Amino acid sequence: MIHLVLQEKLQQAVIALMPDADVSSVLVRPCPEPKFGDYQSNALMGLAKRDQLNPRELAAQVVEQLDVADCCEPVEIAGPGFLNFRLKTAALSDALVGAAKGEHLFYRTAAEPRTIVIDYSSPNVAKPMHVGHIRSTILGYTLARTFRLLGHRVVTDNHIGDWGMQFGKLLVGWKEHLDRDALGRDALAEMERLYKRVNTACDEDEVVLARARGELVKLQDGDAENLAIWHEMIELSRHQFDEIYGRLGVEFDETLGESFYNDRLKGVVDDLVAQGIAEESDGAQVVFFNNHKSLKKHPAIVQKSDGAANYTTTDLATLEHRQNSWQPSEVIYVTDGRQQLHFQQLFELYSRWKPGHGMKLNHAWFGAILGEDGKPFKTRSGEIIHLSGLLDEAEQRAFDAVSEKNPDLPDEERHDIARVVGIGAIKYADLSGNRQSDYVFSWDIMLALVGNTAPYLLYAVTRIRSIFRKLGDESLPRPGSFALGQAEELTLAKHLLRFGLVLELVIDECRPNYLCNYLYELAGYFASFYENCPVLQAEGDIRTQRLALCDLTGQVLKTGLETLGLETTERM
Repeated sequence: MIHLVLQEKLQQAVIALMPDADVSSVLVRPCPEPKFGDYQSNALMGLAKRDQLNPRELAAQVVEQLDVADCCEPVEIAGPGFLNFRLKTAALSDALVGAAKGEHLFYRTAAEPRTIVIDYSSPNVAKPMHVGHIRSTILGYTLARTFRLLGHRVVTDNHIGDWGMQFGKLLVGWKEHLDRDALGRDALAEMERLYKRVNTACDEDEVVLARARGELVKLQDGDAENLAIWHEMIELSRHQFDEIYGRLGVEFDETLGESFYNDRLKGVVDDLVAQGIAEESDGAQVVFFNNHKSLKKHPAIVQKSDGAANYTTTDLATLEHRQNSWQPSEVIYVTDGRQQLHFQQLFELYSRWKPGHGMKLNHAWFGAILGEDGKPFKTRSGEIIHLSGLLDEAEQRAFDAVSEKNPDLPDEERHDIARVVGIGAIKYADLSGNRQSDYVFSWDIMLALVGNTAPYLLYAVTRIRSIFRKLGDESLPRPGSFALGQAEELTLAKHLLRFGLVLELVIDECRPNYLCNYLYELAGYFASFYENCPVLQAEGDIRTQRLALCDLTGQVLKTGLETLGLETTERM
């Protein structure tokens, strides 16, 4: 939280000199090179350029206005106008004492909470969730937890695919080829079989395709039989979806499928036409982006020539509903990168339809999961990998590893550890890389006890907990100060203070890998501290202070891992 104090004081100093300056970009960040200081700001160079000032002279004037003597050594001006801040040990000590008292955990909740809507996961009804759903589900839920940790109001919405032509085909399959016993054993597998069978038949036979279209029309017109089957498909699907979400520890505030917006679509199109935003082209209603450079060659269809709506129409209605229902300051869509064009069109179109809506519209897109051969991750036979099977394998592999390491643990405890480690390993592997990059799925890497993995971090937590188990019932006095006399103590303390800054960066850029990297570094700094600074063997105030550092590190690791959606365990 010290960085926020420095940032606020720096912004005040800038305003004193430049009352009209936009100080939202005057930020304080960790210094990339510790030898230059603990924190740094390069914002003055941009302000100087705006007003055609000498950046070093502006920096000198700002430093004269800047009063941070209570927490920093004299501020240094470097290069063309960088400001470098080096914290005083006393300021570090005060922050640690406050955390040890439970006043904070190195982060500050928002003084003015925002409302954020996050759209993630979004599986299709009647199809099993597959490995491709894991990234959206885990990333979206982690972002929701991070926003909430920092005090914001979050609405999570699972926008499931429960409408459209696929149901015409499924209705034909259900009526003509359904195996009720198979449906009872594994509903999604049976519905997937029906869809594949009828979909293939539609490709080969126009008569079957016409039947599917007819069943869809009956469904859209409210036919009682088709509606009943459709509702049964949704309930069977949700039951199995919820089973997977339960295993992943993922929840939603709303589950509003595409069908929820069906009766709003005509009004959306009529409004777009009335405002002159959509125009007829070859019988369809189309929006052209002639004044938008990157979208000029990519018009958006909002109503097909047969009168049917599409994803764009539904997403416009969805966004309008979200604006009216929750008045969010930001709406975040978490999908794969292939949908970038769609969301560029959607955001531009919505802003034309609802000028002045005031929402930040954000597409947090991600790359693909690849197999170790560098190709899309599939089974050996080329089939899409079902998510339930992937989770089963993760738990089994973790159970085998735990059993080999700790064969004397009770079977139930080994299974529980395996669940925490196995599911955690999959989540962490997904979150720890740049979300926009493809990543290679490797069991050996994600379950390794070394490197930037869930098992390594979970082991760090158990290691800290073992320290306190050795103390038994010994009561721990709270330190009144921290001497931080050894380099490893100082490095660990400074890293703990950066927890809040990292959480802010995660929500600013929708990048949980910042938190993963922070926790990995924290575990490494703690290992170095523990090896070089005796804890239980120390005496007096030093022992008290080092135990407090262990406890605070454990709290930050646990809070960080839980924010990433990982459970922790007492033993591994």
